Amino acid sequence: MTGMERWFADFGDLFYKCFIREDRYKLLLSGIGVTIKVSLLAVVIGIMIGMLIAMCNLSKNKLIKAIGGIYTDVIRGTPSVTQLMVIYFVIFATVDLDKWIIAAIAFGVNSGAYVSEIIRGGILSVDHGQTEAGRSLGLNAFQTMTRIVIPQAVKNIFPALCNEFIVLIKETAIVGYVGLMDIQKAGDFIKSATFKATMPLVGTAVIYYILIKILTLLLRRIENHLRKSDVR
Repeated sequence: MTGMERWFADFGDLFYKCFIREDRYKLLLSGIGVTIKVSLLAVVIGIMIGMLIAMCNLSKNKLIKAIGGIYTDVIRGTPSVTQLMVIYFVIFATVDLDKWIIAAIAFGVNSGAYVSEIIRGGILSVDHGQTEAGRSLGLNAFQTMTRIVIPQAVKNIFPALCNEFIVLIKETAIVGYVGLMDIQKAGDFIKSATFKATMPLVGTAVIYYILIKILTLLLRRIENHLRKSDVR
């Protein structure tokens, strides 16, 4: 047997031991489902919170603006893993909710602070004349914001929002701290069961890469669709 043949044989044995034996691949499949569920719910929560906080930070009311500023400052100034454990073990300790929902809430709260700054920057990037034009047409402040300013801001902030979603997927790798079997935790379990580190770690990295690549291509198509009306 040549060196190359021996390498392929060893690789096949290691692959079988890590992923096929005892149906260990099912742990990774289950972990993919957990990661996707947590990320999707978290991004929805993050966008809703981010919009609310962005409006607070843009408000002329000093108290409301201060509340938005404190929220953004505290969330961005503390580690996401600490926030996850505080929300899971303290705030929701006595609440009967699925673990993945609590984790999604924690990541949504964290993401909301960053999304709020993205949205705030997008709104401020829209020319002030657009607001004046809306008001001159008889629209009130809310109608001007929702019908004129925000639709234009969405195209400006969409790439940044996509990047935040991608970062969020990778950040969910810490949900193992609260006992969730996501992709990373499944890889750690396989590593502990087989005493092999390379194959499980490479396997989890490849899965994350494929998920993010698919998401990137999908979001790029959506962005291109949004840009069709642009005149360049």
